[in-house]
Amino acid sequence: MNLKSIHKVYFIGIGGIGMSALARYFKFIKKNVAGYDKTETPLTRELTKLGIDIHYHDKVELISPEYFDSDTTLVVYTPAVPNTHIEYQYFLNAGFDIKKRSEVLGLITKDTFCFAVAGTHGKTTTSSILAHLLKETGTPLTAFLGGISEDFNSNFLLEGTEFSVVEADEFDRSFLRLSPNVACVTSMDADHLDIYGSGEELHKSFRDFTNRLKPGGKLFVRKGLPLEGITYGIEDGSDYCITNLRIEHGTYIFDLNTPEATLSGVKFNKPGRHNLLNGLVAFAMAVESNSPAHRLAEALETFKGVQRRFSYKIKNDDFVFIDDYAHHPTEINAVYDAISEMHPDKKVLAIFQPHLFSRTKDFADDFAESLSKFDAIILLDIYPARELPMEGITSEWLLGKIENPKKKIVQKEELIEEIKRQNPELLVTMGAGDIGLEVPKLKKELEYAN
Repeated sequence: MNLKSIHKVYFIGIGGIGMSALARYFKFIKKNVAGYDKTETPLTRELTKLGIDIHYHDKVELISPEYFDSDTTLVVYTPAVPNTHIEYQYFLNAGFDIKKRSEVLGLITKDTFCFAVAGTHGKTTTSSILAHLLKETGTPLTAFLGGISEDFNSNFLLEGTEFSVVEADEFDRSFLRLSPNVACVTSMDADHLDIYGSGEELHKSFRDFTNRLKPGGKLFVRKGLPLEGITYGIEDGSDYCITNLRIEHGTYIFDLNTPEATLSGVKFNKPGRHNLLNGLVAFAMAVESNSPAHRLAEALETFKGVQRRFSYKIKNDDFVFIDDYAHHPTEINAVYDAISEMHPDKKVLAIFQPHLFSRTKDFADDFAESLSKFDAIILLDIYPARELPMEGITSEWLLGKIENPKKKIVQKEELIEEIKRQNPELLVTMGAGDIGLEVPKLKKELEYAN
């Protein structure tokens, strides 16, 4: 398919974080853009402000007639949309060119110098840091991000078209549509077992992804992963290695050792060693754009963060409120470790919304172990996303596995009252569902209370 022959783009599931970035891209290059989503969100409202027509009922008659020309219209859909979707079935049966988001990303980036960030955790933070570093050093890039960068206040950046930054998503094997020049793999923990069936099958897919590199391409791998590549790590003798690490006033300060040189006194302001590793590999990848290493190191210090990635909502001596997207046991452990490192003396109340029945079922014991570490735990009901309920898989079932006397299930509308009753020193909200929509309400109430 030649994107130049496309004049109109219709999105089924336009409100997704990745889909909305693509919608912004096509609107920016002067294509007509419209779409469907099942609910209105802050993201869809931002798209509407750009002049993109969005409706929220699955009805073909709500689609503008201009999008019914199959010769000039591209239809993009998200795998989260069920096959029974009426609009999807209409376009499918009418002979339209229908493509998944990942296919379109592959087409957009194939003629660019493409940086692809893969891994079961850390994709959004790493790609956001990488986009920030490249922008700060004047690299002409387009970036498609899986979260809202606090540096750009967007999930999309267009500074030029010579370079591109994308997340290489393992869900549904989407990353096998990409052909990067430079790639990294941050982690390979078992996840998406509803797609892969086993951790080994997931690992095979990551190996297949690394074979997608263009000739002469470079692969960066966190040391210890079962892949061959340029390694990175903390105090472990990697090719790109952080040494002499210390914390001063909530900031990491360290030496950054590269194969060519050592940069001393580098600073990074995002808490958590997992974030520090994300910053390190973003730096290593950015070196491949021929940007000066010392300028990249300076830009590391000015990275602000990504919304819902260890985001401080309230931070004072008496009370701290942190919000994070963590939805896998490994990510919850990383959040716990970061809190323990930065706020070692505070009692922590964790609120967690499980995401997907299948993930809750597959990792129930690991979730229970991770959540049990916090001083107190509140569970919300499981967020189903694309799934139907599974018999016996509930938050009550998961709660029974958590070994901590201070645990309970609370409905969203009762959260404020329960938080005030428990009066924690530090509150952390975690989950990939709609818990993020509760965060502004919590912040408003708790700022007033504190």
